[in-house]
Amino acid sequence: MAAFQASSYDPPFLQNYSFLFAASAEAEHSCSSHESRVTAECELPLIDLKDLQCGNEEERMDCVAEIANASSEWGFFQVVNHGISTELLKETRREQKRLFHRPFEKKVGSKVLNESYRWGNPTATSLDQFSWSEAFHVPLSKLAEDGGCYEEEFRSLRELMQKVAGSMSELARILADVLAENLGCHEDFFAKNCSENTCFLRLNRYPSCPFSPETFGLMPHTDSDFLTILHQDHVGGLQLMKDSKWVSIKPNPEALIVNIGDLFQAWSNDVYKSVEHKVMTNSKVDRYSIAYFLCPSYESIISSCKEPSRYKKFTFKEFRSQVQEDVKTTGYKVGLSRFLL
Repeated sequence: MAAFQASSYDPPFLQNYSFLFAASAEAEHSCSSHESRVTAECELPLIDLKDLQCGNEEERMDCVAEIANASSEWGFFQVVNHGISTELLKETRREQKRLFHRPFEKKVGSKVLNESYRWGNPTATSLDQFSWSEAFHVPLSKLAEDGGCYEEEFRSLRELMQKVAGSMSELARILADVLAENLGCHEDFFAKNCSENTCFLRLNRYPSCPFSPETFGLMPHTDSDFLTILHQDHVGGLQLMKDSKWVSIKPNPEALIVNIGDLFQAWSNDVYKSVEHKVMTNSKVDRYSIAYFLCPSYESIISSCKEPSRYKKFTFKEFRSQVQEDVKTTGYKVGLSRFLL
């Protein structure tokens, strides 16, 4: 492992994170444990959504079955013919890069995108709790507010993000309804509980990390939502847990990645799986992605749509509060196991 050269990185990393990399023996031990668990690169199930809208009933039901099977067996899948403009995604990515290339001090201190900027992990006490990344995590309701992006320079980015969010919201609602239909459950749950006021769009950047090839861009976790839709670039780095092993996912910039979140696993009574995943950094190039999170209101009650339930009823607020408490006290998310009956 290359030695950590603190002087070549932003001052906040000097102040907060250099001690994590100073002990090279600890880092090397972490590297070897990660490497021994990763298997070969694989491709996620690829699902063509055109039959959901344009196919006959048999073709539509075959597509529903594909989505449901991937959600049960993998917790992740890719979709094409998803209805979101390729040019819109490319244009948003160009503006996203321009935003992240600003000096750190300007990103932290500005009001761009409603002061939604995040970086690193201030609570990390070891490399296993550390994420080498930065992001703008924006509530959709803030995107829609007039003047929500206070800097004229990035007004076009906000407008693009609104379009992306609108398109991804529609896609997420379609997929959630399909998964509910497959379970024989009420399909209007998501329309009633998930709205522009409750969902989020996140712009991610994972800077190159030449001094530690096994540094997490995003530490292992599951998503605390119903569904996540991800548009990533060609760089790669996404890994997920499959059959108790870490597998590296081959990037496909032409497809969108969809994954099941904790709330859908509880709501489906463990039929659909919220799978642990992580992002590994690249030593030479930055990685960019855009993620949409389908979330309910904090007051929404999450209960299994089938009985007997494996989980007690809980509100989204209770779930988030428990996750935050666990991270604060242990450094790690515990998640759904806290709510098992």
